[in-house]
Amino acid sequence: MKSDRCLTSKCAMVKRNFAPGVHGAKSKTRLTEYGTQLREKQKAKRIYGLQERQFSNYYLKAIKKVGDTGEILFQFLELRLDNVVYRLGLVKSRKIGRQTVSHGHFEVNGKKVNVPSYQARPGDVITVRTKSQTSPLFKNLAEDIKKKETPDWLSLDTKTLKGKVTAKPSRKNLDASFDLKLIIEYYSR
Repeated sequence: MKSDRCLTSKCAMVKRNFAPGVHGAKSKTRLTEYGTQLREKQKAKRIYGLQERQFSNYYLKAIKKVGDTGEILFQFLELRLDNVVYRLGLVKSRKIGRQTVSHGHFEVNGKKVNVPSYQARPGDVITVRTKSQTSPLFKNLAEDIKKKETPDWLSLDTKTLKGKVTAKPSRKNLDASFDLKLIIEYYSR
């Protein structure tokens, strides 16, 4: 599976960190400031599996709130239900998380939720539905969860497959593979 492979040294982006094609390895063009900001935004969009409109709407919501815009944007992205399910270790990738949430395999506070962009809040309890626990997707889940470490803003009961959002995420706790400061600069120009 692709999600497992990209966690090892066999990942294509690790092996060849340049563009495909004959001229990919040769291109050493310097990026402008705008280019680096755009690249960071695109990277974040791909990581979370969002379209441009969704991503820019999250930025607009973050700007309206009081506080550090980058931190608030990060919280919006991390508290999406498809991402929370991935961070809990209930699915192997964010894409699978998006699909399983869309297909209604999860409950939030006892109610079925099938919207991947649902914003989880501290105190929300996320569980795999009892009907879905027999699905092949969740069959070996107990073994897979033991391998994955959950962030400190989430808690997980491995026996009952109940996850809980205990606090809001912060950038200090997680290592983001993109620079939020550059994304904020991109949108604020």
